[in-house]
Amino acid sequence: MSEENIRGQVSAKEDEITRIEEDASKRDASAESEIELEFDPQIEEAQTKLNEEEGLRDEAIQKAEEWTQKKKEKIDSAKNASKKLTQLKSEKAKALNAKLKEIETDKKNKIKEVQGEIKQLEKQLVALEKAKAKEAAEE
Repeated sequence: MSEENIRGQVSAKEDEITRIEEDASKRDASAESEIELEFDPQIEEAQTKLNEEEGLRDEAIQKAEEWTQKKKEKIDSAKNASKKLTQLKSEKAKALNAKLKEIETDKKNKIKEVQGEIKQLEKQLVALEKAKAKEAAEE
């Protein structure tokens, strides 16, 4: 391989690293929207349910003598809705973190592989340069 060819390959590999980093950046950006699309409707529904149940709970408390049984039901419903909301928010955060970690790991692995290829090419370049210097010295 010629020196210029190897330099061209090194440049191409560096361009590949740039593309990998750009791809990872795009995937980072889309990961959040993917997770939001998945969880936000459920969270909104759970939040709405929680708001509803808390309102009904407060009404039941005001009418405690008449609605003692209903008050207990609505307290339980609000508690369950609150747990569901907390659980969904936690799952959303975990899912986002897992997705981002996966993207980062993938990026690192790809970059490591390309950097290994660059090192090999640089070794070839050094060998060619030594061979050239040896030829020049023999002339």
